[in-house]
Amino acid sequence: MNKAHHATLLGAGLIGGFYTMTLHGGRGRDRIGTVCAQTEEEARAFARKWDIPRFTADMKAAVEDPATDVVIVGVPNNLHKEAVLLAARAGKPVLCTKPLGRTAAEAMEMLEAVERAGVFAGYLEDLVYTPKTLKALAAVRAGALGRILWVRSRETHPGPHSAWFWDKAIAGGGALVDMGCHCIEIIRSFAGKGLRPVEVLATADTMVHPIDAEDSSLALIRFEGGALGQVEVNWTFRGGMDLRDEVAGTEGTIRLDHFLRTGFEMFTAVGQGGYVAEKAEGDRGWLFPVGDEVHALGYVHMFRDMLDALDEGRAPRETFLDGYVVNAIIDACYASAAAKAWQPVKLERWAGEAAGGPILDAKAESPGGPILIKVEKMPDGKTKRITKDPATGALSQTIEDD
Repeated sequence: MNKAHHATLLGAGLIGGFYTMTLHGGRGRDRIGTVCAQTEEEARAFARKWDIPRFTADMKAAVEDPATDVVIVGVPNNLHKEAVLLAARAGKPVLCTKPLGRTAAEAMEMLEAVERAGVFAGYLEDLVYTPKTLKALAAVRAGALGRILWVRSRETHPGPHSAWFWDKAIAGGGALVDMGCHCIEIIRSFAGKGLRPVEVLATADTMVHPIDAEDSSLALIRFEGGALGQVEVNWTFRGGMDLRDEVAGTEGTIRLDHFLRTGFEMFTAVGQGGYVAEKAEGDRGWLFPVGDEVHALGYVHMFRDMLDALDEGRAPRETFLDGYVVNAIIDACYASAAAKAWQPVKLERWAGEAAGGPILDAKAESPGGPILIKVEKMPDGKTKRITKDPATGALSQTIEDD
């Protein structure tokens, strides 16, 4: 039977606020019992705002708090490993925000630590839990799109909200590690997480901001079987946060727009007077507010899955192994950007299945007959059929009256 959970939250920034808002209103019985921030003052203010009974600036003490039964990691990237290792040593279930590590090596340390300790671990990748994405994934799994050939995922905005994101040493990189991790896991989810990522071709450029890390990146991911993933991320996009996904298969296509086109559009000449949506650049002109931000961005379904999985003794949809694979792909992207060439994805651990047959699926119209390439209705109402001779490879077309 599912129970009420009392969590220790590590981190009192924007993501900590989203996590707390979700937990306190999600399943209706879960609460943050302790919050840990960088300073006592910051922790006290966050606790007062969200009615959290205990607060501290001591991460070890927060993790070991006997009154809490799950640890939620929402601290900067350079502290993820320390936080997860503390939770593993304390025997506490742990949920870690994205990216799992700054590198695949850090992610592997965390994965092995929770496995040795035998504790539940979940990877908090919210964007694979958005309601639109979950419904789209169900359609893909039901075969609505046939075999998946190509997945494009885009996240762009004017830049992160906290200084540490811009620090390459703390974050582990720039836009690619910050947002590429979202896009990569979205792509893996649609293409099939059982498909092994083989190689990548990527750019990582600093185009606008005076920082050491990249503020723009494009990447291609080739999977076993030939499917391609396309990652588009940058901190240079003006006009808010642009979250879009496209999925193309042999039998259909899906297009998702999560944030700039929410179905809620408003123009104001005088200003709304307050928060509009994450990464919105102002409150005047055309605005695209979000009705329920934590729901739209997947936090509600994510925490429901995580805590239900903990109660039911099963793995969540997103595990530390998933986080490790994402980090390995990011590592390969940085290597590709440096080498300006395709680079292999190096995985120490893989639990996927072997790829199916090749994407190319030639269908002969009759035994030994021509292979059908395309059937198209023409403007005059006639039907054009394009075929290939299996013996000679010659292409031909015929026009048929209906």
